[in-house]
Amino acid sequence: MPPVPYPSPLFRAVFRRHVDQLRMSRLPKSAPRRLQSTNTNPNPAEVPKPQPKSQAGDPIPPASTPAVPLPLWQRLGPLTRIGQAYGHAHRKRPWATQIASALLIYLAADVSAQSIGGKEYVPERTIRNMAIGGVIAVPNFIWFVWLSRNFNYSSHVLSLCIKIGISQTVFTPIFSSYFFGAQALLSGDSVAETWDRVRRTVPISWMNSWKLWPAVMAVNFTFVPIEYRSVCAGVVAVGWQTYLSYLNRQAEIEEERKGVVHNHHKTESVPTLPAIDAIKRPMVA
Repeated sequence: MPPVPYPSPLFRAVFRRHVDQLRMSRLPKSAPRRLQSTNTNPNPAEVPKPQPKSQAGDPIPPASTPAVPLPLWQRLGPLTRIGQAYGHAHRKRPWATQIASALLIYLAADVSAQSIGGKEYVPERTIRNMAIGGVIAVPNFIWFVWLSRNFNYSSHVLSLCIKIGISQTVFTPIFSSYFFGAQALLSGDSVAETWDRVRRTVPISWMNSWKLWPAVMAVNFTFVPIEYRSVCAGVVAVGWQTYLSYLNRQAEIEEERKGVVHNHHKTESVPTLPAIDAIKRPMVA
C-alpha cells in the first residue's frame, strides 16, 4: 500500500483557520466574544477589582477626591433658608430690605428695653424708636458698603484695624448723637435739653461700644459675605439698641427727677396767699 502523503504546512494553517471559524460560529449570539489570553495564570494584583457601591447604587468617590464641606452658615437648616431669602430680597431691593430690617430691629430693641425697665409698656416710645431707625437705615447701609469697598490692603489685619478705627471714631459718635438727640426732640424737649441729653449719654455709649463692635466688625469683614453682613450686624444690633434704649430711658428718668425737684423749689420760693396775709397783719397792727 503506498504511503499517505503528509499534509503541507500551508494546508494545515488553512485547515486550522477553517476549524476555528466553525467553532466561533457555533457560539450563542448573546454570549460576548472574548480574546483568548496566552497567560493562563494572571497576576491577581493586575486584575481590576469592582468598585463598591452605596445603598442608592451610586459609586462611592475614591479617597483621593474628598467632598468639599459646606460653610457653617449653609448648614443651619431653617436659618440658612431665611438667610438665603433675605439675601435674595436684598439683591433685588436693597434699600427697602434695609428699612424693613431696621424697623424690625428697633421694634424688638424697644420692646426689650421697656420690659427691662419694669414699667408699663408705652407704645409711643416704640413708634418713636422705629421712626428713628427707619430714617437712619439707608445712610447706615451706604456707610458700611463704602467702608467695605475701601481701605482694602494686602494685609488683612491692617485693613481691619483701619476700618474699625474709622468706624469707631467717625460713625459711632455721629450715630449716637443722632439717636439720643432725635429721642429727646421727638419726646418734646427743647434744644438745650436735647444738647444736655446728648452730652450725658453719647460718651458713655461710645466707650461701651469699644467693648462690642470691633469684634463684630472683625467677624463681619472676615467671614460673612457682603449681602449677609447686615443680617449678622442686625442680630447683634437688637441687643445694642436695647442697651441704647435703656440708656435713653435712664436719662429720661433723671430729667424727670430733676424737673420735679426744680418745680418743688419753685413752689417753695413763691409765697402763698395765707403767708402774705400773715405778713400783712403785724404790719397793719
